[in-house]
Amino acid sequence: MLRGPFGATAKATGKSLYFNDFSAPPGWHTTRIGTAVRPLGEQEMKGTVRTALAALLTFACAASPAGATSRIKDLANIEGVRQNQLIGYGLVVGLNGTGDTLNNTPFTKQSLQAMLERLGVNIRGQTIRTGNVAAVMVTANLPPFATQGTRIDVTASAMGDAKSLEGGTLLVTPLLGADGNVYAVAQGSLAVGGFQAQGQAASITRGVPTVGRLPNGAIIEREIEFALNSVGQLRLALRNADFTTAKRIAVAINDYIGAPVAEPLDPSTVQLTLPKKFPQNVVAMLTEIEQLQVEPDEAAKIVIDERSGVIVIGRDVRVSTVAVAQGNLTVTISETPQVSQPAPLSRGRTVVVPRTQVGVQEEGKRLAMLQEGVSLQQVVDGLNALGIGPRDLITILQAIKAAGAIQADIEVM
Repeated sequence: MLRGPFGATAKATGKSLYFNDFSAPPGWHTTRIGTAVRPLGEQEMKGTVRTALAALLTFACAASPAGATSRIKDLANIEGVRQNQLIGYGLVVGLNGTGDTLNNTPFTKQSLQAMLERLGVNIRGQTIRTGNVAAVMVTANLPPFATQGTRIDVTASAMGDAKSLEGGTLLVTPLLGADGNVYAVAQGSLAVGGFQAQGQAASITRGVPTVGRLPNGAIIEREIEFALNSVGQLRLALRNADFTTAKRIAVAINDYIGAPVAEPLDPSTVQLTLPKKFPQNVVAMLTEIEQLQVEPDEAAKIVIDERSGVIVIGRDVRVSTVAVAQGNLTVTISETPQVSQPAPLSRGRTVVVPRTQVGVQEEGKRLAMLQEGVSLQQVVDGLNALGIGPRDLITILQAIKAAGAIQADIEVM
């Protein structure tokens, strides 16, 4: 009698070998094996047992939970392959009286006059009264390897005292890079997410009506040249610098290529040398490398935002043995002044006599113990046992750190 994977039993007879009583784990499809085979000898029987054990080990490994791995393309960027910021100054017209007040925003008035003069309209020395024009700053991001004629999204933000950009149209606006060259030109109708309504005695505003967006509102006119296939070396820039992660990325790449082509230079940089396997074809190499799975490592860290009371604790945070007690002290002072009147015909005066009551109440006198080397879940359970809120928890975490009992960095935003 042999026992196969998942407890299946095999019975050898003079004619055939059958597996029966096959009980598979949940989620597995079961199949009864009843195909007749020739009688097995002793050596073949041992080989069958080894095959069954190997299959059992393979299934067990497949069923075990895998580590939290990520693709290299999600952990690092290719140095030089990045966006570039563009900026421009323009005018939005067609506003329903919600534009800039020309007397209060001289740059809008000057821009309007200069634009009309370029179109052959001279209004120098004339009084202009219009509320349908607003001066805006236009921003956009130029994607890497963007070609001429492709479109990108832009955002227009009011500079003056305009109340809303709803319904406006952005006139032709050149978008410049950091080198002063024009890389795109924007024009089109604005899409505004917020709104404003106002009456004589009340007004309401939702969102930000002074910022609008133009989807595909700019056309790229100049490309940024970058010959990727002509480079012999590339560098991967890790998004979260870490020595261990950089080393794991280099090992994964070298194991896949079969040659030492990747070398970690520092916690945030891994240098790649183009191997002979990919002659003058960097794109093909990067396509293969980006899909490699690597388990990233990270330092133990606690992030605290005191303004909103948000606390984020990393999974590797550990604490030494420490006892924590927390109590809320509430002092209540109430004033109840009383009026004191004199007796009739006593020539006295009516005075106000102060009456003050002071009360002190202390809550939360419990003492919680956090054992050494506990996990994140145990840390949270131990701190929750005190019945405290996030803001008190911030103070406690900082105090534990000051005592040297937390093996993690605390970052206050």
